[in-house]
Amino acid sequence: MSTTHAVEGDGGPPCSSGAESLREDAGTTSLLRFATAGSVDDGKSTLVGRLLHDSKSVLADQLEAVERASLGRGQETPDLALLTDGLRAEREQGITIDVAYRYFATPRRRFILADTPGHVQYTRNMVTGASTAELAVVLVDARNGVVEQTRRHAAVAALLRVPHVVLAVNKMDLVDYAEPVFAAIAEEFTTYAASLGVPEITAIPISALAGDNVVSASANMDWYGGPTVLEHLETVSVVADPSEDPARFPVQYVIRPQTAEHPDYRGYAGQIASGVLRVGDAVTVLPSGRTSTIEAIDALGQAVDVAWAPQSVTVRLADDIDISRGDLIAPAATPPGTSQDIEATVCHVADRPLTVGQRVLLKHTTRTVKAIVKDIPSRLTLDDLSQHPAPGELVANDIGRVVIRTAEPLALDAYADSRRTGSFLLIDPADGTTLTAGMAGNAFADAAAEAAPAAATDDEGWDF
Repeated sequence: MSTTHAVEGDGGPPCSSGAESLREDAGTTSLLRFATAGSVDDGKSTLVGRLLHDSKSVLADQLEAVERASLGRGQETPDLALLTDGLRAEREQGITIDVAYRYFATPRRRFILADTPGHVQYTRNMVTGASTAELAVVLVDARNGVVEQTRRHAAVAALLRVPHVVLAVNKMDLVDYAEPVFAAIAEEFTTYAASLGVPEITAIPISALAGDNVVSASANMDWYGGPTVLEHLETVSVVADPSEDPARFPVQYVIRPQTAEHPDYRGYAGQIASGVLRVGDAVTVLPSGRTSTIEAIDALGQAVDVAWAPQSVTVRLADDIDISRGDLIAPAATPPGTSQDIEATVCHVADRPLTVGQRVLLKHTTRTVKAIVKDIPSRLTLDDLSQHPAPGELVANDIGRVVIRTAEPLALDAYADSRRTGSFLLIDPADGTTLTAGMAGNAFADAAAEAAPAAATDDEGWDF
């Protein structure tokens, strides 16, 4: 656990040649995506409102609207939670229901904030908000300590491989800013989160209502020598060396202008999901397995020798290969495995259940294929991480293990290795509704042994 240190800014391991310019260009305006989570009435929306207000990220008319709404509700001071709780039902009930995205910046960094709900029935919303987050802020009421929902949020953060977790112990003003209260909560949470495999945990005592340790250091907690919430957000290292990861390039669009100026141009456009691509690299195209060499890379209308994640580029190959949307270009030396049988941990987000034998569409990067749910071996109980065997179905907010058979081979990495190419969605083929968010491979390092997949009957051409 870290409670007193400040992390270096946008440093990290030195990048390989070519990728250094990315770090230099990012400079002091790097982007941090983070999500907030907490139980009902832990003060999450107030924290977000305080963060926006004290960092001067609120427009004057927004603040005036909040002040008017607060006076109309009989409050003498502005209710900063209203800056994020925008839905009428949220304001009436004083809770957060939907994920609210906020964009703000300081001189040191730009931020995309996903304010997620705290209710158990909105766990799926937290999964949505935290799926792309590089940091999660988990709030705890200092009076109540670590509760069931706190453990659930820590488990979801671990499940989604969020690399940084901040424990914000809120409402310290209501426990007389007592250091022993904070220390006990921080110790309990850190022990639990570390057992889930959360790599970095930073605990900060705060009072969102009074503004203690949110943007400005608190005069009431001189025993705490660590960063404020904003200081930590501004300085936590999120710039990784892209050359450390194998290159993955899902093809989004094939460019064939066939004009007099470009009669033979054939380019494959998309966003690099991970790693670095260089002219001259030997690559494999999946799922066909055909090989070639990168002949050229075009970025923003100019030819470049090297490109890295998450740049959007057009790749040209030396050989004329049949490539279409959904194919994956990867290094010939380190390609992902391809398979029609997928074992994964999923979070079910739809109101209708997911059942064994159900026909679905599976969307992975830019590729969508038909699939069947062959088995649901277990459902995870997030409170104690126990496995409920053979549940038969997953309902909204359930997290469980599934076995899926696809109509065509897919090139998936394990989610633990790549959040981009290890994730997928299950979609209802009838109406396009998103049913489930999936993460290939094991959920946690100590996951229970998987049950053998059961056969699913099919009589409509979906038995692969």
